[in-house]
Amino acid sequence: MEFQAKRSFLHRCTRSGDVVHAGLVITLLIGVWYAQALEVNTGKVHSIEVMNGSSVLLPCTYASCIGIQNLYFNWQFKDNGTLVKLCEAIIPAEGIEPNVKIYHERVEFVGSSKQNNISIVLHNVTFEDQGDYICFARNPKEKERNHSAVFTLFVVDELKEVDNTLTIIIVSVLGGVIGLIILIMVVKAVVLAVLNKAQEKNKECLVTSSGNDNTENGLRGSKADSKPKPKA
Repeated sequence: MEFQAKRSFLHRCTRSGDVVHAGLVITLLIGVWYAQALEVNTGKVHSIEVMNGSSVLLPCTYASCIGIQNLYFNWQFKDNGTLVKLCEAIIPAEGIEPNVKIYHERVEFVGSSKQNNISIVLHNVTFEDQGDYICFARNPKEKERNHSAVFTLFVVDELKEVDNTLTIIIVSVLGGVIGLIILIMVVKAVVLAVLNKAQEKNKECLVTSSGNDNTENGLRGSKADSKPKPKA
């Protein structure tokens, strides 16, 4: 009975280990699949402020580790909760330019599949164009894996001037401090040089005067000794 109990325990441990290994493999496979999944990006800046009546670039690029095949993409504008399609196309394979269908008269496709670029330009912007623009892509090669990115547009009468006063003040203060430090270092070097020269002159004077004193004292001593001693 004791032997059977130990055998049953070892069997359970083995099965438990298999489950753990299987879980690790599945997790690894899922991680690899997600790493290879399609990604769409509108750049580091996800919003822009433009002036009424101007043209604006709505950037979007895609990336896939395993490549694309019949990649579908579109641009949509979120108008009061309703998605309005601006354009769409299918890229058959890498490097093949798509035949883009435009559904908005002021939209122009300026991307290229050679650069994985599916950006568009919106001309003659109006205040009604303000809002979120969604870049969407789907790659059948990755089991219809899809991804999207949002780019927000703000329309104004005139662009705000950037106030650089604070920046100028900071730069001026830093420049003044650096200049003052350099001036102090130069003055310090000059003062040290002058002091060193003065000390050297003082040493020379002391040595000279000491030599003269010894010479004079010796002469006087010799003269004193040369005088005849008084007779008794």
